[in-house]
Amino acid sequence: MSRPWWREPFRMFQTNLREVDAGLDVERVLDYLEEFGANAWLISVGGILSNYPTGLDFQTRNPHLAERHSGDLIGDAVAAARRRGVRVLARMDFSKIDHRRAEEHPEWCFVSPEGERQVYNGLTSVCPSGDYYQVKLFEVIGEVLDRYEIDGFFLNWMSFNEVDYSRRHWGVCHCLACARRYGDELPEKPDPAWRRFAHDTLEDLNARIRAEIARLRPEAALILGEHADIVFHEANNAVGRPLWHHRTSEHVSAAKSYRPEVPVLVNSVGFVDMPYRMAGEEPYHFAQYLLQAISRGAIPSTYIMGTPDDSPYECLGIGGEITRFHRDHADVYRDLVSEARTLLVRPDGDLREFQGLYLALLERHVPFDVLPEGKLAVTDLSRYELVVLPDVGAVDCPGVLDAYAEAGGTVLATGEAHLACLPATPLASYTTEESVRSLHLRGERGMVPVIGAFHVVEPAEGARTGLPAMSRARYGPPEKCHGHLDTAHPGWLSAPYGSGTGILMPWTVGRGYRETGLSAHRDLFADRLPPGLAIETGLPEQVEIVPARAAGETRVIHLLNRSGDADQRFRRPLPIAESWLKLPWPGEWRARALRADHELEVDGGRVRLPELGLFEILKLSNKYS
Repeated sequence: MSRPWWREPFRMFQTNLREVDAGLDVERVLDYLEEFGANAWLISVGGILSNYPTGLDFQTRNPHLAERHSGDLIGDAVAAARRRGVRVLARMDFSKIDHRRAEEHPEWCFVSPEGERQVYNGLTSVCPSGDYYQVKLFEVIGEVLDRYEIDGFFLNWMSFNEVDYSRRHWGVCHCLACARRYGDELPEKPDPAWRRFAHDTLEDLNARIRAEIARLRPEAALILGEHADIVFHEANNAVGRPLWHHRTSEHVSAAKSYRPEVPVLVNSVGFVDMPYRMAGEEPYHFAQYLLQAISRGAIPSTYIMGTPDDSPYECLGIGGEITRFHRDHADVYRDLVSEARTLLVRPDGDLREFQGLYLALLERHVPFDVLPEGKLAVTDLSRYELVVLPDVGAVDCPGVLDAYAEAGGTVLATGEAHLACLPATPLASYTTEESVRSLHLRGERGMVPVIGAFHVVEPAEGARTGLPAMSRARYGPPEKCHGHLDTAHPGWLSAPYGSGTGILMPWTVGRGYRETGLSAHRDLFADRLPPGLAIETGLPEQVEIVPARAAGETRVIHLLNRSGDADQRFRRPLPIAESWLKLPWPGEWRARALRADHELEVDGGRVRLPELGLFEILKLSNKYS
């Protein structure tokens, strides 16, 4: 039995159509998509606005369909795409309805804690608890699949509408459907109980949608949350939001580590922000969306507003180059999975410690995967030699990590952690800014400041210790800045646990690196890792190294030049001179640089690398195969 089409590498292009685009030239758009390198088209089909002649009274037919000879944009698009072998996926948005439907069916609508409807640009938000989502949505999907050979669905804005397009917070929905389903007094603002209710409601709805699509058209995929056929991630920018340069890599890795076999689609937004949709994204910023996606084995997708003629964003030039590269080397991206032996757990709460350790691993050329904390209990940890816990406190499944260490793995925790495999007993904690102010550790390169938190612990019997803390002393005025004394409180402990090892750094070393940029923080952490996890190379720390395995015996290494990472932006990276890299796999290999398009010298497992521009991909095959 052949695999579903979405399990093979593909490339998507989304035209997020406005109502005035109903008369678009489908052949012209398809010409552009194919030249771009895409072979799948995500087009606006129904929900807020129907771009086909719907027969359902509760759907709003686009009045501009009258501009088409056929009166059916979707029928024309599907027929033209079929002739070219391009797949068509339907973008649906059931989050809002027009004024007439809202007046006819107030029971479908979102209701704020103050009893107000959420109205934006004349459209009224609806609630997933109500029958518009629970019943009518399925009628629309059925109508679409009854008429057209659609290859997949993406449902936009599947949420409880707590925030609108202007980022105004409305609070928890208080409609009668929510009140009945919740079974208790609804809170005004989201709390843990409400979050669980909202998550469970949407997961149930998603599962039913997936089952209905599979029943009506098994050849069609659902692009949605973590349990869909294809996991969706939107890579975007937003005015006023601090930039985390690694967001795309992080989110793809978090999904692939949990379910490596499930495709992840990264829909990369070609414009700056929804209010500034006419302004194209910085080209090298946009390039990072796509490069981070494909390096982690995700499907690249580009998203524009309107048609290509109406969205001549500068960034689409480099976007097309990367998309065509993916097309031309589909064999490299077939079944691509990470070969990292280190797992970095992403906590549910504060991410500063996580982000600091993320940077430390990347810069020290330690390949790693990311896993959400909540997936620890349902993920196979045995493929990793090291699990890193960034200030996670008490995890829900301590026994899983203890068993992992006992079986031979290494658990390295920073900050606060409560596990039997860690060689320490908590005694006291410094967790406020003032309580750690002036607190230092004595490291190999001198004194290192504690930023965030320090936990005083009693070492287990036989544990190795180091990085002693110095007592706090006055820090001003200068005449009084003296009096620090050595203590016996360790900043690092290590001890065997079963066949493995437990390592604890009972302070927020990652947060220290994130907030001060001191390489001493980074190196104090990285030097505690088990040997052999870092890739030996002459490349500078600005190069991200991502090793992976493709179908068959092929190995792949993505080299991403991150020298263009700058404050709140990405710039054109500087060229990096020829260098070398020791392959992380034993055996004899042939190596080819796919972007430079030539064979590379391999001697004793060491590859001679060409000059590195924006990126390079090494394709490695067994020398004797």
